[in-house]
Amino acid sequence: MAEANQLKDEGNAYFQSGEIDKAIESYTQAIKLCKDKKVLAIIYRNRSACYLKKENYTTAASDASRAIDVDAADIKALYRRCQALEKLGKLDMAFKDVQRCATIEPKNKTFLDTLRRLGAEIQAKLKTTFSTDSRVQNMFDILMAEEMEKDKIEKAANNLIVLAREDAGAERIFQNNGVPLLMNMIDSGKPAMMLASVRTLSGMCTGHKARTMAILQMISIEKLCSVMAIDNEELSLATCNLFQCINDSLTCGDKRIYGKEEAMVLDSNKDLMTILLSLLEMVASKKVSGLGRDQALNLLTKNVPRKHKKESDHTKTLFLIDHGLKKILKVCGQIPDLPDQLPMTDNSQLIASVLLTKMYDDLKCDPERDNFRDVCDEYIKSKFDPKDMDRNIHAINVISGLLQGPFEVGNALVGRQGVMEMMVALCASEREVDQLVAVEALIHAASKCSRASFIITNGVSLLKEMYKKTKNEKIKIRALVGLCKLGSAGGDDYSMRQFAEGSTEKLAKQCRKWLVNPQLDTRTRKWAIEGLAYLTNDADVKDDFVEDEPAMKAMFELAKSKDKTILYAVACTLVNCTNSYEKKDILPELVQLAKFSKQHVPEQHPKDKKDFIEKRIKRMLKAGVTSALTVMVKADSSVLTDQTKELLSRVFLALSQDVKDRGTIVAHGGGKALIPLALEGTNPGRVKACHALAKIASVSNPEIAFPGERVYEVVRPLVSLLATDRDGMENYEALKGLTNLAGFSEKLRVKIVKEKALPEIENYMFEDHEQIRRAATECMCNLVSCKEVQERYLQDGNDKMKLLVLLCGEDDDVLQIAAAGALAMLTGAKKKLCTKMTVVSTQWLEIVQRLCLHDNPKVQHRGLVIVFNMLNSDDSELAKKLLECEIMEILSVIGKAEDNLKRQDSIDVARMCLVKGMDLGLIKPFTS
Repeated sequence: MAEANQLKDEGNAYFQSGEIDKAIESYTQAIKLCKDKKVLAIIYRNRSACYLKKENYTTAASDASRAIDVDAADIKALYRRCQALEKLGKLDMAFKDVQRCATIEPKNKTFLDTLRRLGAEIQAKLKTTFSTDSRVQNMFDILMAEEMEKDKIEKAANNLIVLAREDAGAERIFQNNGVPLLMNMIDSGKPAMMLASVRTLSGMCTGHKARTMAILQMISIEKLCSVMAIDNEELSLATCNLFQCINDSLTCGDKRIYGKEEAMVLDSNKDLMTILLSLLEMVASKKVSGLGRDQALNLLTKNVPRKHKKESDHTKTLFLIDHGLKKILKVCGQIPDLPDQLPMTDNSQLIASVLLTKMYDDLKCDPERDNFRDVCDEYIKSKFDPKDMDRNIHAINVISGLLQGPFEVGNALVGRQGVMEMMVALCASEREVDQLVAVEALIHAASKCSRASFIITNGVSLLKEMYKKTKNEKIKIRALVGLCKLGSAGGDDYSMRQFAEGSTEKLAKQCRKWLVNPQLDTRTRKWAIEGLAYLTNDADVKDDFVEDEPAMKAMFELAKSKDKTILYAVACTLVNCTNSYEKKDILPELVQLAKFSKQHVPEQHPKDKKDFIEKRIKRMLKAGVTSALTVMVKADSSVLTDQTKELLSRVFLALSQDVKDRGTIVAHGGGKALIPLALEGTNPGRVKACHALAKIASVSNPEIAFPGERVYEVVRPLVSLLATDRDGMENYEALKGLTNLAGFSEKLRVKIVKEKALPEIENYMFEDHEQIRRAATECMCNLVSCKEVQERYLQDGNDKMKLLVLLCGEDDDVLQIAAAGALAMLTGAKKKLCTKMTVVSTQWLEIVQRLCLHDNPKVQHRGLVIVFNMLNSDDSELAKKLLECEIMEILSVIGKAEDNLKRQDSIDVARMCLVKGMDLGLIKPFTS
């Protein structure tokens, strides 16, 4: 028993010192050992207080209840349970507890105030509930009325959607027979009514597992799939969003603590499996519109492969390969020009290829990858038929889809016996569609030249022959793109040009002609950009292209079109034109060694030098590249792959190098567009986007660059650049950006502190690099007005204050202004820091004197403010010490000086110090 009491006392001590986790541990051990019911009740009551601090309200209420079971009049336990229940939203139960507290202690102001507040909240909730019920019924009456004004119907639909987004509103709709009424709206067949119904259901299914499962029982998954299958973009997208909300709620999106009710919530695995199988049926069904098919593929891409490789379970991917891979391959093989094909959009085949890539990347071992290849191989073999050319081109188109997706699989299948022969036969066919499919397959096979030696060897002559002989523009342009790809195998290496001098420029000129030709369809003009994406590896080509403003603008307009399969090619072209691709550093010693051993040495084109690149960027900005990039970033996530995002990030970073251009980028929405790129995608892509954000944030008004709540999303990307593995320039630009944000508002300062940026900023204040140290100190100067930062400087056992004092003594005006400014604000906000400043360093007095005598008026002003704060600190000994040394003389000289516009701030503060000295009785006025 003695040990239990000792542990209880230990827990009390930990609680008093703020070490809540240790207090919980001590109380838990005490509970196991304690036999006395009354002492046990006290320990439970104390642990309840700990859980309240940790915001674990369910456990806090449970512990308080155990204490109340022993003593029904335990006022502390009753009030703690009241607090926990209030936070859990159980206001009526919380009210009963505080009512008992007020009965026991009727004069306790805290209990009476809580009683009044909870009473008012319960009344307001009841009022809202009853008013919500009538509002819900009224909205449905308007929506279901035969004759009603259009404006009223739209308003009622929007109100219903907004109401469903709040948990209380969603529950009222559900309880008031809302789901059957929403089904009636879907059955009406009116697109506006159906859209409102689907969006309302999305709100009702968000974050509530039990309600979602109940809704699925009333509205079948088959019904929802039939809505998504309709050829209506808004409706299809809204239903896709509904399915995503359902999936999130059934898997991980519901954060509620059900307690005993958990057993009543049914297992959701059956519903999830039904959804998966229904989506697979949609993928290969002729009854589904192209838009519906795209959304089904999107849902599979988002929810089947693992989001993180650390997750061990990839059974959904294996299930999808066994039951759906052939259906996805069927989508890849569709040829819109042939009869009896599945309805498709321009993006369907690309979305299917992206899904195939994600599935293949999600596999863990070689047997699983071999099985994936075998299923693909079996499907393609089943389609080859010497008597049926339509089946053959379907098979070749499937290979094209694989080459755009998991290239390794596609490349292996191209090398299979009979595949290349089939491509040659299709090229020689008289049918346009056969030639188109064959040429596109050759182009995709040549995408990775280092791994496509067979195509390089056999493809060039085949493509040249087609280019020369055909009069069909569609085939001619595709053959040209194939030649462009094969011709650009040397990248930007000037010495490895594949074609004769001038040939590359001729091909590019032809591509630009096709690009600006409005008579050609979008799909054909897209191939012109594909060609330029490869040809712009050549510096002459990129220079000519950037000077051709109509061609550039035509490309930007195509990037904004509905066909999003073009995004990667546009991004590649822009990366080439800005030279923002990854460059390997070549050591001069290795170059000499390569020359000596007669090995190939890469050469830089004269037009790839810095001044040429800068001119190209200026022309691109003038032509409106930022607007095009902004539209591209908003594309559907399944089409905008991580690789494309990385390319766009590289372009943004290249465009923002010159400070003068950053205003243009902000004016066209570049600041907002960078935020999603900084948060999602490949690691190099995120870093590049963060760096571009830092460049913009360091010189722009945050209100204009990142309007509304977006400005708070900028903080985390900038803080990520403070990591020690990032390079010095990234650290510096991030610190400058954070400095600008920290000077803007208190909310942003709090956000920076919450993102744990302070330790990193403090580390850089020790940095040897002069500019980084300066930027970190300026950032800290803007942050010290935040109360949380001030508290950190008050804590003992660190050198934060000492560092600021010593930085004030550095021979760097900018650094001194920042450090002295931070000290001035800290000593003004917390009087205890005035005394602490004298303890942390023995040089403090000498440094303060140097600040007060400084030639720079800004440094001098800050030094004098520090002196005034110290005089005003309620530490009479410190004030006396200050005025007994040379500082008194300095103050007298500055205070007696004539008014001077440049140094007026310093003169005014010096006079305030002298007046304060007189108020303290340390300076006696001279009398004759």
